[in-house]
Amino acid sequence: MAAKKLYESLSKELIEEVHRWGSMKQTGVSLKYMMEFGSKPTPRNLLISSQFLHKELPMRIARRVIDLQTLPYGLSHKPAVLKVRDWYLDSFRDLRSFPDIKDENDELEFTKMINLVKVRHNNVVPMMALGVQQLKKDLHPKIDYKNLDEIHQFLDRFYMSRIGIRMLIGQHVALHDPNPPPDCVGYIHTKMSPLEVARNATEDARSICLREYGSAPKVNIYGDPNFTFPYVPTHLHLMVFELVKNSLRAVEERFVDSDKVAPPVRIIVADGLEDISDEGGGIPRSGLPKIFTYLYSTARNPLDEHSDLDTIDLATVSTLAGYGYGLPISRLYARYFGGDLQIISMEGYGTDAYLHLSRLGDSQEPLP
Repeated sequence: MAAKKLYESLSKELIEEVHRWGSMKQTGVSLKYMMEFGSKPTPRNLLISSQFLHKELPMRIARRVIDLQTLPYGLSHKPAVLKVRDWYLDSFRDLRSFPDIKDENDELEFTKMINLVKVRHNNVVPMMALGVQQLKKDLHPKIDYKNLDEIHQFLDRFYMSRIGIRMLIGQHVALHDPNPPPDCVGYIHTKMSPLEVARNATEDARSICLREYGSAPKVNIYGDPNFTFPYVPTHLHLMVFELVKNSLRAVEERFVDSDKVAPPVRIIVADGLEDISDEGGGIPRSGLPKIFTYLYSTARNPLDEHSDLDTIDLATVSTLAGYGYGLPISRLYARYFGGDLQIISMEGYGTDAYLHLSRLGDSQEPLP
C-alpha cells in the first residue's frame, strides 16, 4: 500500500518503463577492460563507449529507483530519500529521452548530458545519510537494530551501484581530455604508486586533524617507492584518507591529556596490501560488529534534520566527512575492483586496518 502511494505522483508509463529497464541484465566491466579499451580513445571507440552507456546506465539507475520505492520502516517516505529518488528519476528520464547515438556530434552531446547526471548525483551520500537520520529519529528506541539488516543491505547495494555508475561516467568523460596526464587512461593510472597516494592521503588527513585538535600524531610510511600497478588513485586516496583520519583521531583523543608523546601511526605498503596501524586504544569489542554499518554512527551529519532540502547549499557539504560512513563506503570501494578491507582491533591497545587491492584488475565489477 505504501509503495502504491509513493507511485501515485508518477505517471503509469514512467513506472512501467522503470520496471522494464530495471529487470534487464546489467553488464559488468573490469578495470583491465576499461584500461585496454580506453588506451585508444579514437572517435570510434568513444562512440562505442557512449552507445554502451546509453543502454547500461538506465538499467542501473532504474534498479536503484525500484529499491528506493520499496524500503522498509517507512524509509522510502522520508523527505531526503524522496529527493534522492527524484534525482535518479530525472537522470533516468534524461537518459531514456536521449536519441540513439549515431555520430561524433551525438556522442559529444551525450557526454555533456551524462556529466550533468554525475554532477546531479554529487550529494547522494549525505542526502541518504540524512534520510537514515530522519528514520532513526522516528524509530522506537526499543527496536533492536539487528532487525535493520535489510536497510544495511540496501545501502551497501545502493552505494556499490553508485560507485559503478560514477566510475563508468567519469571514465568516459575523462577519455575526452586532449592532454591526459602521463600514464593515465581516463580515471585509471597505469603506474600508480600506492606509496605516493598514501603520502598524499596522509597529508590531507593530518591537516584535518590539525584543524580540529591543534596537533596531529606523526605518520610513518614504509614501502617501495618504485612499486606501481594500475588502479584508480582517487579511490585509493579516499580509502587511505578515511583510515588514517580514524587512526589520527583515536590516537589524538587517547593521548590528549597525557604527558606521553603520542605514538605514530604506521602505514606499511606491500604488494597490493596497505596495513594502517595505530595505538589509539582500539575499538570496544561490543562496537566491532557495528563498524561497517550505517545506522550506528555517533558522528554528526553536516546536514541536519531541520535543513530545508530545497535551499541547502550542498556544495559546502564534503562527501565523506562527518556522518560515519567512511568505513563501510571505503570497504565498498575496495571490493568494487575485487579487493577488501578488514579491521582487526585490540581493545585497550590499538587497531590495524588491512586494505587489500586486486593488482590484476581482471575481476568484474559487482552488479547489485
